[in-house]
Amino acid sequence: MAVVEKTALLDEKMSEVFDWSKDSTPVRDAIWDHYMEANGHNTDETEASMKKIDAKSDDDVKAFVEENLKK
Repeated sequence: MAVVEKTALLDEKMSEVFDWSKDSTPVRDAIWDHYMEANGHNTDETEASMKKIDAKSDDDVKAFVEENLKK
């Protein structure tokens, strides 16, 4: 049985996951940057928000990115 790494999507490049993105930043870093901008660069708040993202399914992460990062 293959072991599936839960965070695999978060470690892929934005451009590999989303056809609308040309960004080579990993999805995890793009979400981190989004939270940092949204909360005035508060690292503690960003870390707490990222823990919630880590617990989401790939589909939920994709939906979050589509809603919040797609320009």
